[in-house]
Amino acid sequence: MRSQQIKTNMRFLGLALLFLAAGSRARAQQDLIPVKAELITRAIAKLPLVIAYDHGLYKKYGLDVKLWMPPGEYPGAIEIGGNQPMENPDFSVDGGTPMMVSIVTNAHAPKRVMLATMDCAVRFQIIGQKGIKSLEDLKGKRLGISGEGAMTSFVARLFAKRMGWNYYQDISVLSNGHRTTDLQAGLVDAFIADDRYYATAKQAGFPILADTVDWKTAIAGSSVRVERTWLQNPRNQEAARRFLKATLEGIAMFHRNREDALRIMAKYHGIKDREVAGTIYDQGKNMPRKPYPCYEGIKNTMELFDSNEMRKHKQQDFFDDSLMKELDKSGFIDALYK
Repeated sequence: MRSQQIKTNMRFLGLALLFLAAGSRARAQQDLIPVKAELITRAIAKLPLVIAYDHGLYKKYGLDVKLWMPPGEYPGAIEIGGNQPMENPDFSVDGGTPMMVSIVTNAHAPKRVMLATMDCAVRFQIIGQKGIKSLEDLKGKRLGISGEGAMTSFVARLFAKRMGWNYYQDISVLSNGHRTTDLQAGLVDAFIADDRYYATAKQAGFPILADTVDWKTAIAGSSVRVERTWLQNPRNQEAARRFLKATLEGIAMFHRNREDALRIMAKYHGIKDREVAGTIYDQGKNMPRKPYPCYEGIKNTMELFDSNEMRKHKQQDFFDDSLMKELDKSGFIDALYK
């Protein structure tokens, strides 16, 4: 009789624990802050955010993230968020330079600031048609970029400046001509290649006329960006703090586990060719472990895209490094690499 009573009590205890656990999970779910985040491209500097998403790091730090990525360039890429861009994202992850140019050239552009920058050095390649042997051969030729004001546009302007050329007269700069297929189709004589198109152009045997890493120039690259007015809300500031924590851990995982990064590229982006994926990964190895906004890159952008409207701004208008400083001072970032 006593044995039966013990079994009954144990069953009741087990049920009580299950209910408590379920209630705890429900409360934890309710405590998650819902946010929306867009990745404007699938470039390597944004992969840590996909790693964080895949490993559940945003939930770990108390966020319910709705993610959007543009359609993938490779077969089998996972589509997240649909084909249409996300409306009113809380976090927009893309180049700081394009954002800066947009702010001063587009009356309707969101007034965002950079919280963290994952790409602070010019590192794209200039790829030419077979038969073109040097950068000097590009004078008077067609140079493909993704778009005016984009990261590739920054590199094209920097290239012209280094060569002593007039950006508008000595070369023909063509937007939407930044892919290996554009080179293969003869639409451009050369193009500024990011990590993805560098990998495919290299595999196809096109000559690399310049590796801009050698130029040792800072750029305001892929950044976590938010609207300054949004950040002023205490709840949003807490969401931003949590978002940065998850992203910083994603960066640490990128650096510490190459195989997992290749798995993520295959799973989400459809990049299953290990040679191509490895080349792309290598382009991200210089990603800073402490991704402060790139102050020198902001300065360079203001100089290369000098205009009447740009001169109305100061560098501090384009970034807010307070949360990065807070997380760094607390030891949070250093602990990720121990």
